[in-house]
Amino acid sequence: MKLWYTIFIFIFYFILNAKAQTPVVLWHGMGDDCCNPKSMGGITELIQAHLPGVFVHSVKLGDSINDDRNAGFFGIINDQVDSVCQQLANIPELANGFNAVGFSQGGLFMRAYVERCNLPPVRHLITFGSPHGGVSDIPNCIDIHDFKCTLMRTMVKRGVYTSYVQHHVVQAQYYKSSTDLQDYLDRNIFLPQINNQVEEKFKNNTYRDHLGNLETFVMIKFTEDTMIKPPESAWFWTLDKDNQIWPLEQQKLYQEDWLGLQFLEHNGRLKFLECPGLHMQISDEFFIKEVIQPYLADGARKHFVNQQL
Repeated sequence: MKLWYTIFIFIFYFILNAKAQTPVVLWHGMGDDCCNPKSMGGITELIQAHLPGVFVHSVKLGDSINDDRNAGFFGIINDQVDSVCQQLANIPELANGFNAVGFSQGGLFMRAYVERCNLPPVRHLITFGSPHGGVSDIPNCIDIHDFKCTLMRTMVKRGVYTSYVQHHVVQAQYYKSSTDLQDYLDRNIFLPQINNQVEEKFKNNTYRDHLGNLETFVMIKFTEDTMIKPPESAWFWTLDKDNQIWPLEQQKLYQEDWLGLQFLEHNGRLKFLECPGLHMQISDEFFIKEVIQPYLADGARKHFVNQQL
């Protein structure tokens, strides 16, 4: 009798999971695209293999794969976030909310989605190696033959805070100069705003409220990251005026809770993890154990099954 009851519970779980599993949205990083079988495609298959029936959407900007890849280098991030807000709002499967996983700069942009739109709402936000605190150097090109990346770096070096570069090069819009913080605050068109590093009268409390509504915000740093500088930017750490690492808890952004990060941490909902290896080297084992099982699998049903067995 016990055996048949156990089998029934497992069947019931998988049917329920297939029908009601929280959807997942992915946002790829620089030089990648929505549907690359070696990156986002592989991640999608891994999630679906462990969460049968789950709906997975990979963010795509533009009408083609080439458009999507180009958007990772050129354009205005604010416009791209607005476009994704509309894109996700028009997907029926996401209407009741979803879990979000952002990779590299895609994690930063997904956070911007949460702060500015969050409709449909994000439940768990997981970011891998994302430059939340900005970068002190423009990310290198993984592929030295990638013309788009080479062009991007050349443009940025000629004037990262000029209006032209700020309105054309994506990576310039989260560049944070440690030697000229005032230029960063005055002329960077994206990161100071999304981090609420603006005058008090211009701070947006909606950003704090939206992030504070997350069930969990998981920030993952790569232990040997040489792409994002400093790599601790993945945890909102940044460089101070003396070019020294400035931990999150020592910054006003945290102390005065401009984004709700202190609130999340005090409630056990802000997580700082490390992934072994170089930038975007994520093993299947790590993704399953540290992302799928604790955050993408619906915990209530998982707990129900464990209690019954």
